[in-house]
Amino acid sequence: MRKNLFSKTIFIICILLVFVYGIFMGTDPDKAIQAWKTGGIGAAIQQNIHMGLDLKGGTHLILQVAVNEAVATDTDRMIQGLKEDLGKAGVTYTDISKPDPKNHPEIIDVKGVSPDKTTALRGVVSDSYPKYDLQTGANGVYQIVMKPSEVTSLKNRAVQQAIETIRSRVDALGVNEPTIQEHGLGDYQILVELPGTDLDPARVREIMQSTAMLEIRQAIGGPYPDEQAAMQANGGVIPPDDMLLPGNTGEETGNGTEYFLVSRTAAVAGSDIRDAQPSADENGRPEVTFQLSNEGGRRFAQFTGAHVGDNLAVVLDGHVREVARINEQIHDSGRISGSFTQQQTHDLSMMLRSGALPASIHYLDEETVGPSLGADSIRAGVLAAVIGMAAVLIFMLIYYHGAGINADLALILNLVILLGFLGFTGATLTLPGIAGVILTIGMGVDSNVLIFERIREELRAGKAPAAAVDQGFHHAWLTIVDTHVTTIVSAFILFIFGTGPVRGFAVTLTFGLLANLFTAVYVSRVIFDSILNRKERGAAISI
Repeated sequence: MRKNLFSKTIFIICILLVFVYGIFMGTDPDKAIQAWKTGGIGAAIQQNIHMGLDLKGGTHLILQVAVNEAVATDTDRMIQGLKEDLGKAGVTYTDISKPDPKNHPEIIDVKGVSPDKTTALRGVVSDSYPKYDLQTGANGVYQIVMKPSEVTSLKNRAVQQAIETIRSRVDALGVNEPTIQEHGLGDYQILVELPGTDLDPARVREIMQSTAMLEIRQAIGGPYPDEQAAMQANGGVIPPDDMLLPGNTGEETGNGTEYFLVSRTAAVAGSDIRDAQPSADENGRPEVTFQLSNEGGRRFAQFTGAHVGDNLAVVLDGHVREVARINEQIHDSGRISGSFTQQQTHDLSMMLRSGALPASIHYLDEETVGPSLGADSIRAGVLAAVIGMAAVLIFMLIYYHGAGINADLALILNLVILLGFLGFTGATLTLPGIAGVILTIGMGVDSNVLIFERIREELRAGKAPAAAVDQGFHHAWLTIVDTHVTTIVSAFILFIFGTGPVRGFAVTLTFGLLANLFTAVYVSRVIFDSILNRKERGAAISI
C-alpha cells in the first residue's frame, strides 16, 4: 500500500512540475528567460500566456468577401474557353455575355446559335464544362448556368482562400496571436482580431484589403487621357476580346490617370507567381522582381515568343502599372517598377508571395480597443478570480475541517494545471476565458462537495473511515463524470460556433474540467489514502 501511494505521489509531483514549467517557460524557454531577466516573473508569465484582444488591446475587424467576384472570374475564364471550343466544333454565334454580371455572374447568355447547331452546343457544354447546365431562354437565347452546388462551393472556397491569404499577410507583418476566422453572424464574412499590434492601422487595412492580383496582358493601345478619348480612338466600340483599364505609368497625358486598351485574357496571373522580392532598378529606384512557376513560365514564354515587337501591360489590382515592349522571348521572371517607396515594394512583394485574394473585401465594422481598457479588464478579472478562490478555500476549510485542506490543495493544483496548459499550447486568454477559470473553480468545489457529502453519509451509516472513503469516491464518481461530460459538450459547441472571446471561454472551461477530474478524484483520493495510512485502523477522519 505504501509503495503504491509513493508511486502515485511521485506521479502527481511530476505532473505539477511539468505544468509549473509551462507557466514560467512555455514553449520558448529562451524568450521566457529573457523576459524574466528584463521584466521579472510577471513578464515571463505574460510571455507564455498570451492575452486576447479584450485584455491586451488591438483592432477588431469584420470583413465582407465579395464572393460574386470569384464566381465572375470563373465564368470569365469559362467564356474564353467556350469561344475557342465552339470555334473548333463549328458552332457559330453572335454574342456570348453575362446579362447581369453584378448580381448573377453565374448566368451566361449565348445568342445567335442556329437550331441545327443546338446538339453540338449541348455536347460542348456537357463534355467540357460539367459544372454548368445548358438551358433554353427566351427569343432563341441559350443560357449556360453554373450549378447551384458549384456556386455555393465556389463562394465558400473564396472565403476560405481569403482567410488563408489574410493570415499569411498578417503573419508576415509579425502580429502575435491574431484571430482570423469565418464570422458566424453573417454570410461570407471574416472576423479579424489583431491584439496589441503597434503597426500603422491604415497600413494593416490596406495590406489585408488589397487583392494584389497581378496579371500580364497584351497592351493593344494607349495611353489615352480619358475613357472618351479611348473610345474615339477605337471607333466608339471596345472589341469584345479587349477591355479598357485605368493606370498610371508615368506617361504625360494631361492628368494623373491614363487608360489602356488591353487583352481581356491574361497571359499569366497572380496564381502563377512562385516568389516576389523587393529590389531596385539600374537607377536605384525601388521595384519588385517576381519569379513564375514552371507552368506560368511556360505560358509566359509562349506568349512573349508569339508577340515579339508588341507591348505587354503589367496589371496590378485592375490598374496598369507598367507597359513595356517585348524585344525577345521572356521565360520565368519579370519586374514591376514605378513610383514605389521602399515600404511599398516590401508590402507588395509580401502580398504577391502570399497569393492574391480571390475577391475583393470590404470593411463592415472596425473597433479599436485601447490597452488601458485591457489593463482594467485584467485587474477586474484577476481580482474576481482571487476573491472567488479565497472565498471557496476558506469555506471548504470551515465546513469540512481537515478534509477542506484536501479540497484546497486539489483546487490549487487544478489552477496550476490550467495555467500550465495555456503556457504550453499558446492558447489566448480572454476576459471570458478568465470567467471560464472561475467557473472551473466552482465545478471543482462541486466535485469535492459530492465526494465529501457521500463520505459523511457512509460514516453516519456506521462504516469505518477507510470503507467510507472508498464508497464515497466510488458512488460519487459517476455523478461527477456525468456533470463534467455534459458541460464539456456544451463548451465544445461554443468552441465550434463561437468567435474569439467565446472560444477562449470554451477552451479554459474544457481543459479546466478535464484537470478537475484528475485533481478532484485522483489527487484527492491519494491525499485521503495517505492520511488514512498514517492513522490507527478505525480512527476518525476530520470531515
